Amino acid sequence: MASQFSSQFRLSITRALGHQLAEAFDELAPAPLTPENLDRLDEQAEAERLSSRSGVYQLYRRGEFVYVGKADKRLSGRLSQHLRKISGRSNISPSEISFKCLYVAEDFSAVAPEKLLIKKYKADGHIPWNTNGFGNKDPGQRRDRTALSADHFDALFPIDLDRQVDGLGTGEHQLADLLAKIKSGLPYNFRFQKDSRFDAVSVTVPSAALTADAVFRLVAPALPEDWQISALMGYVIMYPDKGADYPSGFRYYRGVTVTEEQPKRVPAGEAGTLFEDEDEDEDEEDPQ
Repeated sequence: MASQFSSQFRLSITRALGHQLAEAFDELAPAPLTPENLDRLDEQAEAERLSSRSGVYQLYRRGEFVYVGKADKRLSGRLSQHLRKISGRSNISPSEISFKCLYVAEDFSAVAPEKLLIKKYKADGHIPWNTNGFGNKDPGQRRDRTALSADHFDALFPIDLDRQVDGLGTGEHQLADLLAKIKSGLPYNFRFQKDSRFDAVSVTVPSAALTADAVFRLVAPALPEDWQISALMGYVIMYPDKGADYPSGFRYYRGVTVTEEQPKRVPAGEAGTLFEDEDEDEDEEDPQ
């Protein structure tokens, strides 16, 4: 019981750790998110013989602090994922992004340092990307028919279908092999249902420098009659659902026909509750 001359003291170790982490970040200067700087991270870790290359990081866009994340294995690997993701988006460029990071010893990771930082910075009104779906995994088919809020990351920065697909080769491709190359060559997820008929179909690729839009225009006519390719704001899907419309769909490839649509929106923040922001591990594969 408190009185004028006595009270109860509660020591919050986690709060103290959160403040110390924030202070350590304050001593760092943001660096451009480039492959060269990410290579330097690994070189630094090697030179300093760090026992762990995991840690926490901050992202900035045009100098604005937008995101706190973690890397359970390698900071450079997780940041490389973000670099690749942003490179495949409209309305944003990797040149706008910078980062800071802290290596965290393995025995300290159990206290979830990124959660301590998120709690602190949310209270200060920072890190908008921690609540808009930036770090989410592919939510799978259960979320394909969800309308996005106007402030969702995918609504603000939709996938760029004019982005060139990496790793394509010219000439005739078995459709199944071509789909796998498209998936690995895009900086956003291309999720599709596998079908044994794809092994018996060939598609001729006229150039190794094709955009995603151009490749999907080649693939769609080779699909079975009831299939379509649907470009949603955050990823592309391909299923036997020809004629289906998706709330966040903006381009559909149905045979030789390509259709543009206006994605549906809900008020800012409303649909975001459906996407619990979850910073994915850098070695995790996208679901098929």
